[in-house]
Amino acid sequence: MSPSAKIKPPVGANDHVQGAAKAPVTIVEYGDYECPYCGEAYPVTKALQKRLGDKLRFVFRNFPLAEAHPHAEHAAEAAEAAGAQGKFWEMHDLLYENQDALDDEDLVRYAKALRLDVPRFVKEMEAHTYAERVREDFSSGVRSGVNGTPTFFINGARHDGPFDLESLMATIEEVA
Repeated sequence: MSPSAKIKPPVGANDHVQGAAKAPVTIVEYGDYECPYCGEAYPVTKALQKRLGDKLRFVFRNFPLAEAHPHAEHAAEAAEAAGAQGKFWEMHDLLYENQDALDDEDLVRYAKALRLDVPRFVKEMEAHTYAERVREDFSSGVRSGVNGTPTFFINGARHDGPFDLESLMATIEEVA
């Protein structure tokens, strides 16, 4: 844990959240859908959610490293566009489960699979309707001391250790 690195801003109404607001543990992940390390962390976060159940509130914020990952920013916009139709987490999961297929045609295919309003999705993607939302997440990450992905914050403090299940659980047990 890095007590000097605190999350800014704290979790709020604009965040994508799974779990109860009153859960004793809140984990915020800053992630990039094309990042292979985030891909490795994805099943770890799922396992944490399963293990901790209603004791965990999980939050995801976009942190696309566009210079290293050319599809990351548009994938983040796709997740936000799906979120506008009530399917953020479903798109989030599809993107991580298909990291090697994130071009525009793939994103539209995922929108169809999720039964989104596809014409609306395509229009919003072409207009970059959610680019500002993605930039807001990215900026909050920069303000919070994020310098790579994935970066986790546990109860507001940055976790600087490994992100395997055992390491994260050990840190959670320390702070909870």
